[in-house]
Amino acid sequence: MDRGDGPMALSSPIPDTHVLVIAGSDPTGGAGLARDIETVAAFGLKAAVAVTAVTVQTHGQVLRVEPTPSALVAAQMKAAFEAAPIGAVKIGMLATRQTIEAVASVLEAHGGVPAVLDPVLAATSGGALLETDAVAALKARLMPLCHLVTPNLPELATLTGGTPAADENAAVRQGEALLEEGARAVLIKGGHAGGGDATDILLQPARTPVRFEAPRLEAHMRGTGCMLASAASAGLAAGHDLEESVRTAKAWLHGHLVKASQAEGMG
Repeated sequence: MDRGDGPMALSSPIPDTHVLVIAGSDPTGGAGLARDIETVAAFGLKAAVAVTAVTVQTHGQVLRVEPTPSALVAAQMKAAFEAAPIGAVKIGMLATRQTIEAVASVLEAHGGVPAVLDPVLAATSGGALLETDAVAALKARLMPLCHLVTPNLPELATLTGGTPAADENAAVRQGEALLEEGARAVLIKGGHAGGGDATDILLQPARTPVRFEAPRLEAHMRGTGCMLASAASAGLAAGHDLEESVRTAKAWLHGHLVKASQAEGMG
């Protein structure tokens, strides 16, 4: 298995398969569409895009967010589906309730295409990237349409109306609550937890939780959530099952972080 030392080509059942990335822009390239596109390309696939917002942010703060009109987001998605074979959809920043509704409506018309939802609520710097009144719509309208939801611990707490889980058992309980509310599968990302390993946990209804472990690194990199979800989407687009797609994505991201950590050590 490739550990991030170079591009990873996935065997795709459909020539010219694309991953449709629905996300916001980041002028620094540290997160959002830029990270998504480079990740999809690293797996040997092409990206189609629907821009949900234009942001002005640095590595330290969000200065401005301009949401794309929801009808325009839907039109971009429809054009992408008409123009190329879409093997999977990766959803990131959505910004508003209206955009969530628009994205859900288009996905409903393409129900056979697997979708991965990275529930982007705030930037790493803490700036809000989703309106507060949109969380309920995210859960009710969009989450049940997606094959996988990938919250980190703070996002999981917000989605379940609690506080960040203090341990793995508490995180699993919150993830199971999302399943009960309609999510098809939940990948709990453990990057915000403590311990020597960064452990992600895949939850699916009526199945034993699957743990994906990797040594915790001290690399400082934005956009890791975008990258993990995009890598999992690439696996699904290539026809792999959910568990294998997540496993490969986790290994690839860890390899990417190893290189970033080594680069920081030399700096």
